[in-house]
Amino acid sequence: MTSKIDNPPPYEEALQVPKYGNYPHQPQHGSPLPPPPSYTPSPGMFPGPPGYWGQEGVYPRAGMWAAPGSSPTGLPTTIPTLSAGVPATNPGEMEDFLSTQWESTSIRHAFIRKVYLILAAQLAVTFSVVAVFAFVDPVRQFVIRYPGIYWASFVVYFVVYCILVCCKEPRRRFPWNFLLLGVFTLALSYMCGTISSYYDTKAIFIAMGITAVVCIAVTVFCFQTKVDFTSCGGFLCIAAVLLMIVGIVTAIVLSFQYVPWLHMLYAAIGAIVYTLFLVYNTQLLIGNRELAISPEEYVYGALSLYIDIVHIFLFILQISGAATE
Repeated sequence: MTSKIDNPPPYEEALQVPKYGNYPHQPQHGSPLPPPPSYTPSPGMFPGPPGYWGQEGVYPRAGMWAAPGSSPTGLPTTIPTLSAGVPATNPGEMEDFLSTQWESTSIRHAFIRKVYLILAAQLAVTFSVVAVFAFVDPVRQFVIRYPGIYWASFVVYFVVYCILVCCKEPRRRFPWNFLLLGVFTLALSYMCGTISSYYDTKAIFIAMGITAVVCIAVTVFCFQTKVDFTSCGGFLCIAAVLLMIVGIVTAIVLSFQYVPWLHMLYAAIGAIVYTLFLVYNTQLLIGNRELAISPEEYVYGALSLYIDIVHIFLFILQISGAATE
């Protein structure tokens, strides 16, 4: 227990000027103790009304404020920011940041234009070859009579594709990148022309029209939607494996003339899967999603879109050819 004399003074008395200097009366027990050091907080530590801080004792001295609302004497008038350790942003830094953002956006737009120009040239060559193989009857008969050229073009297509995908230097260094891309385009164009030779001209035009509509719709969708398809790479890999399995089963079943509609089902699944791949690669090209293609990889960007569009055309050609027959 504590005696009544040891209790702290009431609140009203504490607000008054102390009677014993700067400190309340301390009872003396035995030898006198040295007075405690005076506590003077740093100026501006306890902001409040000027009249309240004018008391003596543990508070700052009176007269520290010249007028209500003014800053303490000798203190800077600037208010510190809340970002500890981070300098305040000045207009020059903000202009540098905006210029950097504008440069990155302009670089991405130039990259997209370059990719689509290359893609347009590739598609023009491919559909020109397909048109020649579809309308010129001697060429059609030559392709059907010598299938070995088709397999040779398939080997060239596969080898050049592996070089362009696996090796970065050939697809980044001029003129090797455009040379390999040209060889790849000619090989795949010959393959498309050979396959188109086995179908009617009406089916070829239907497939071309549907492919064009699908590609335009996918491009507009990718530039407008906020859905991120670049995070669905695992799902697309599973879809590609499923397509390969269905293709193997279809080849085995059709060799025994079982389930004739299975061929159209496989073509429909392939068209859907490569449409999803076209969405994925287009959003990689745009660059405002989770994943993006580097602006230096314009050859790879055009290559991926070109393969997707050609495969969509071939799968739709199988459906339209079976429908016209």
